[in-house]
Amino acid sequence: MAAEQPQPAGSRPLSGLLSGIAQAAYYGHAGVTEELLRGQLYPEAAPHEFRALLAKMSGVLKSVASADMDLNQLEAFLTAQTKKQGGITADQAAVIAEFWKNHRTKIRESLINQSRWDNTLKNVNWRVDLKSQSRHIDQINTPVAIVEMELGKDGQASEFLCLEFDEAKVNQMLKKLSEIEESIKALTQTT
Repeated sequence: MAAEQPQPAGSRPLSGLLSGIAQAAYYGHAGVTEELLRGQLYPEAAPHEFRALLAKMSGVLKSVASADMDLNQLEAFLTAQTKKQGGITADQAAVIAEFWKNHRTKIRESLINQSRWDNTLKNVNWRVDLKSQSRHIDQINTPVAIVEMELGKDGQASEFLCLEFDEAKVNQMLKKLSEIEESIKALTQTT
């Protein structure tokens, strides 16, 4: 594949189409529509022809992105696609390879962010204080851990959760975290 060579003029619309597909599917730009892409990149194509090309390229890009293909996997996949009945041309394969080489990291990060279904832990701060007031006299001057967790999604305002733990609750939390750690170790050691 001639991925390092400059793209011929005929490959620019396909490169733009792949960028448009990525904008709509992975980067969250809803304004990138089929009509916009056809009008900007393939104005001479009949709507049904463009729709078929869009579906084919979307499918190829989805396959490449969902498998997070490295360059060797990509080359094997694209070679198979060029040999398949109704597949892609060698020129299209070269444009797709160049596009993936330049956009893989950004698309992968986008897919990871899209797959997070809830807030993530961004930061944890803690300190240990001595209780100076309490309803019960025997709790005065006992140490307590104050834990502040910052929760949120990238690009959105964070939420803060502040918790107070006595020694028993800290021990309970550490026990639960150890159980989680053991479960993760068990899963990662089997692969």
